This record gives sequence, C-alpha cells and structure tokens, in this order.
Amino acid sequence: MAPIRAAEIVAVGTELLTPFRADTNSLWLTARLNEIGIEVRRKTVAGDHVGDLAAIVSEARERSDLLVTTGGLGPTADDVTRDAVARALGRELVLDEAVLAAIRERFERRGMRMPEVNRRQALVPAGAVALPNAVGTAPGLWIESGDRACVLLPGPPRELQPMYDAHVASRLRDRAGERHVRRRVIALTGQPESKVDEIAQPIYAGFAGEPVPIATTVLASPGRIELHLWASGTDAGALDRALESGVSRLLPALGRAVYSTDGRSLEEVVADRLLSRGLWLAVAESCTGGRVLGGLTDVPGSSAWLRGGVVAYDNAVKIDVLGVAPDLLRAHGAVSEPVAAAMARGVRERLRADVAIAVTGIAGPTGGTPDKPVGTVVIAVDGIAASARTFRFAGDRSMVRQFSVAASLDLVRRVLD
Repeated sequence: MAPIRAAEIVAVGTELLTPFRADTNSLWLTARLNEIGIEVRRKTVAGDHVGDLAAIVSEARERSDLLVTTGGLGPTADDVTRDAVARALGRELVLDEAVLAAIRERFERRGMRMPEVNRRQALVPAGAVALPNAVGTAPGLWIESGDRACVLLPGPPRELQPMYDAHVASRLRDRAGERHVRRRVIALTGQPESKVDEIAQPIYAGFAGEPVPIATTVLASPGRIELHLWASGTDAGALDRALESGVSRLLPALGRAVYSTDGRSLEEVVADRLLSRGLWLAVAESCTGGRVLGGLTDVPGSSAWLRGGVVAYDNAVKIDVLGVAPDLLRAHGAVSEPVAAAMARGVRERLRADVAIAVTGIAGPTGGTPDKPVGTVVIAVDGIAASARTFRFAGDRSMVRQFSVAASLDLVRRVLD
C-alpha cells in the first residue's frame, strides 16, 4: 500500500464561518501529523451543507493521500459529515449495530434513555471502521479508499484528541513510512514584518537549493514575528542539522530582536530570565488593562518571580496607589515618559520587587491629540536599570494593546539581558 505523505484537513461547522468560533483542531492535528512525517498541504473550513461538503471531500481525495475531517458527527440534522463523505465516496450509509449498542449503553450508564435521534451516529459509510469515543457519543471513522485514507473525527477537542492518540496515530504511523518533517521557529519582536523579511530574505533565499532544502515563511501578529523554517525527508539527523545551520546563519543578521529559537513565548523568556537571576517583577498598567500581567501569569510557576501588579486607569489611582506626583501629571500628562517612570518606580517600591515595568498610553479610538495621537504608548522599566520609551503604534484599540504588551515584555527582556 502506498505511503501517506500529504494530508488535508477539513473543519466542519457553520459556526466556524462566523466571528464567534475559531478552528483550533487543525493546529493540533497539523503538529501531530508533522511529528510522523505527514505534511499538511491544505486546510478548509466548511459549513453544514451536505452538497458543499461532499464536493470539498471529492476534490481533496484527488489531491491528497489523507483527508481528516473534524466535526459534524453529532446526532442532529445539521451534522452532515457522514452523509457528505458517503456521497463523495459513492458508498451507502449502513447501521452499525455495535456502535448503536455502545451509544445506548452510554446513556443507560447515566440512567437515561437514548433519544432516537442518536441512531444517526451509528450510520456509517459502508466499509468504514468505527473509532471508539471514550468521552462522547460520536464515534470517529476510518475509511480506506484505494491507496488513500479518510479519517472522520468529532469536533470537541476533548473528544478528538484522545481518539486520535488512541486509534488514529498508530494507523497513520504505519502508513507514513520513514519520512520526517522537522520545523524550527525564530521568534522576534520590535521589528515590522517587512523589515524582518528584508533582512532575512537574502539569507533564506538560498535554502531551497541546498542538499537538504529548507522552506521558509514569515508569520506576523501585532508585536510578534515568527520566521518558520521546515524540511522533510527520510534522514531525521540530516534535517535537524540543516535547520540548525539555517537558524545559525539567520541569527547574526536578525540580532537582538530575536527572543526565542526553541518555542518559548516572550512571556516564558522573561520568566526564565527572572527566575535564573532570582529576581522579582512587578507591573503597573494603564492602557493595557492588565494584559501584561495576564500573559505573565499564564506561565506556570509565575508565583516564584512575579510579585503582582496594579491596573491604574484613573489618575487618582496613579497618585494614591502608585505615588505618582500630581505636579508630574499636570506638567506632562498621564501619557509621558516621566509619569511612566514614576509608575514603574512606585509599583516596584510598593510591591518590593527588584524590577518593574509600567505602560501608559492612548489605545483609542478616542483620546488622541495632535501631540499625542491614538497609538501613543509610553513604557518604562525601573530596577536593575531605568529606561523609558515612547512608541507610536498603528491599528485599532486591540492591536495597539497587543503591540503594547509585546513592547513592554521586550523592554524588560532587554534590561535583564
């Protein structure tokens, strides 16, 4: 049987086509598939329309060795993945009595009668292998079609992930052969995407023509840039050596903007710096409303290096809690380097920290002036060294806040370095 090299993922659910629900399953699945040497070539989000979904499945089967669908396996009328896949493969839906018995038993264990609508979950395309669901009623399905495979997984991550690990990973590993996919990520901040690419492109342009070709792409979010390098082949050691060489050639050109090459977030990098030096951090925030502190407390074990913080929106809080002098506010305004420096000093002293950071700014959409337009943000650090910088960030309120969080953490990182 031919090996599986290329995969597509189809996330099913009309809710995924709205602003209210994001597809996270495909990210998790891509990482798992890459681990065993299967490259994900395409991802699609499809609504709950059986005709549209059947067409997507038919097209995907022509392109890829493996198709993985997520969602649409529930008992209701809008759960159409089984129907669409059966139509695309030209197979009948048949009742799997073993699956039906397992669903009925699950309800009985809870002292409930199985609703008749749940019988739909026991309908499977002819020839499909049902994959047990340890935490839900929707079974997954494994379907062979010539040299190609189709896997239907439930949508909830708490059901999808254990099902994949228990019943899909070994099947795919047997079919993937000895091929490997390796990836390295260079994470940067403080530079726009275009500037990073201007610096890096002359270097990575030659990677594709080397004995072990390396593909490269630049991904951007407000305040944070990721340069992804990946390679595939049968010699895992050669892939790792090629990627390490690629990273080592890029780092000198990218300089201090790089904060991680090992998958750590900017928050984790700051945490490691503080922990290794036995230092305590405190935070004072205005325009970010606690987002700097929130990101830092996402790091496990943050109580070993993080004292706490103060969200000081109103000037009275800056005065009464952080000790900012009223004359300083009158002379310079809340969004100024002298006030940011005073906020940092005040929170460091009051929380008995070794180093502190403060951020104050105008996130918008209102509040800007000709001298201090929307997007003006001032960040200060106090402790090991004193530093204050004024930034002009572009974008809406959310983007300005994201840029501010990244710049705050980066300023701490640079001071600690």
